[in-house]
Amino acid sequence: MIDLFDSQLVGGTVLLKNRIVMAPMTRTRTSEGDIPNELMATYYGQRASAGLIVAEATDVAPSSNGYALTPGIYTEAQQQGWRLVTDQVHRNGGTIFMQLWHVGRMAHPSLMPNGEAPWGVTEQRSESQVFAHGPDGKLDFIAAGQPRRLRTEEVMALVGTFSQECVHAREAGFDGVEIHGANGYLFEQFMNSVLNTRTDCYGGGSVENRARFLLEVVEAAVRELGPGRVGVRLSPFGKFNGIPADPLTEETLLYVAERLGRLGVAYLHLVYELMPEANMEIAEFKSQHLDHALLTRVRAVFPGAIIWCGGFTDRHGAQDALDTGLVDLIAFGRPYIANPDLVERLKYGWPLVEADRSTFYTRRGEVGYTDFPAYCDR
Repeated sequence: MIDLFDSQLVGGTVLLKNRIVMAPMTRTRTSEGDIPNELMATYYGQRASAGLIVAEATDVAPSSNGYALTPGIYTEAQQQGWRLVTDQVHRNGGTIFMQLWHVGRMAHPSLMPNGEAPWGVTEQRSESQVFAHGPDGKLDFIAAGQPRRLRTEEVMALVGTFSQECVHAREAGFDGVEIHGANGYLFEQFMNSVLNTRTDCYGGGSVENRARFLLEVVEAAVRELGPGRVGVRLSPFGKFNGIPADPLTEETLLYVAERLGRLGVAYLHLVYELMPEANMEIAEFKSQHLDHALLTRVRAVFPGAIIWCGGFTDRHGAQDALDTGLVDLIAFGRPYIANPDLVERLKYGWPLVEADRSTFYTRRGEVGYTDFPAYCDR
């Protein structure tokens, strides 16, 4: 019987000290220039008892910036900032992967280079909101901008961009990378058969074409880092960020999982599902469960580890999920905000603290970020 606190070898390369993953969570605490800083190093270092930390989504280029105050990895200053983080996590005995993303149409001209339009799989606009500068110049949750359709050669160039940022992630001290193919961002925009109406080699006419962009990026990442240091996050049946319901979800998931397995990807991170009440700041992240029959089919075609992120909040639910034998690691999100020692609290049955939502996305520095004491330090 697998225990939540057993170690796990991922990808034949990275040994995790337990089965608990700190899920990636945007916290908008960067310095000017979207640069990670000492405060962020403290935050991640406090949570290094997780088996694996997946750092918050990180921009691979200025064009991928969909939310203000989120970090990048494409400048030297950003890379040096991330080195502060990885050094602190490693000093505290932790393992940390960088999550690389491109938001695609989930952006606003106020955050784009030279005020240009967001980049989309097509010109179809999302009805969801992004955290950007409103008409008065103040940061707020506002409607996503009208995207322009990416040209074929631009999609191909983005593969090279992701490949280069994998190199930068390694140089910044990360143990690996996770490619963010979930939650309505650019990769999922391409994979969705309803949204992707393109007619080029990345077009929605076939599952091979819809998945081509993601798989080309993953293949490039594996070339740079090795298969044991690359993970992929997917959100089957997700509707976050205005992704339309897709009748071909299962077909796409199983095709992608099988191809990722061939590439030797270390893990598949399945999130199911983030459903906000209104916007990110007041989101209700509800626990839902992947269908066991579908998970069984994924397990049959994907030989790597599977991470399940589904609103887990306690040891009992996490252990029950592991006991199915269908997943290997459990990702916790919001419980990690106010409980830096979450692993110890779960292990010894210590009470959990609930964070104040008003501090999730804020410029109030350490408040609601690094000012939560460990249970034994109260």
